[in-house]
Amino acid sequence: MTRYHPLLVALHWILAGLVIGALIMGSQVLAALPNDNPDKMFSLRAHMTVGLVIGALMLVRLVTRLKTPHPPKADAGNALLNTGARAAHWGLYVLVLLMVASGIGISITAGLPAIVFGGSGDPLPETFNDLAPRAVHGIIATLLALTILAHIAGWLYHQFVLKDGLIRRMWFGPRG
Repeated sequence: MTRYHPLLVALHWILAGLVIGALIMGSQVLAALPNDNPDKMFSLRAHMTVGLVIGALMLVRLVTRLKTPHPPKADAGNALLNTGARAAHWGLYVLVLLMVASGIGISITAGLPAIVFGGSGDPLPETFNDLAPRAVHGIIATLLALTILAHIAGWLYHQFVLKDGLIRRMWFGPRG
């Protein structure tokens, strides 16, 4: 077997776009908008919806990953790099799911479901920064971004240094 299951491949690329988009939206759009800005509600609704979709798709991806056969582990020719790659791959699952959980924590703590989706008419809290889940969300966002950069660096190493075409494993085509 030379390729991952097509569902894993599709979810990998969909989740890559959604996670990177959510990280950018959170750090560049939401963080810049004051909570009393009318645009904040729309952006927050989009960010929260995407976060929940990411969580659901990540769980589907995890179950699919555990239930389907996959290619042999990649070999970078170095035990430390191989261990780091496995840790980074599983770390992505953990960090994304923790990111979703901390986002849900912010939402519940701040009463956002009724405000953002329920049309309660209540204003957003003055700030989210005093909420414990918000601090966790920020730390996880940084760790997730760094892990994604490590993942991309690993791809670049395989593609341009080892020239082993490892990326083909995470693309569509015959699996055999």
